[in-house]
Amino acid sequence: MARNPEQRDLFPGALEMMILQSLRVKPMHGYALVQHIQQVSEDLLRVEEGSLYPALQRMLKEGWLEAEAGISAKGRPTRIYRLTDAGTRHLEREVAQFERMFTGIARVLAAATA
Repeated sequence: MARNPEQRDLFPGALEMMILQSLRVKPMHGYALVQHIQQVSEDLLRVEEGSLYPALQRMLKEGWLEAEAGISAKGRPTRIYRLTDAGTRHLEREVAQFERMFTGIARVLAAATA
């Protein structure tokens, strides 16, 4: 698929935050996560499977997610990912750090235009 020139790479940790926040809403399989992020971002963000599944594996290893066997809407076997308590705590720390960073960036941008 051709890359949209307006799309940019995500900053480190952004994909993890989006996955964890999406799973906070409800447990999902990988393809549903991709669709959820794309829909909620109004097509501004697209997650490639080549990025998603390694991230899911890292988060499983860290204990932030659990996975169980399930069946997709099309009746195919799949893995359903669920946020753990450790994942919720990690998400809250990451969001707080992101908000501090974004506040700093916004201040610099505002000062540059003042």
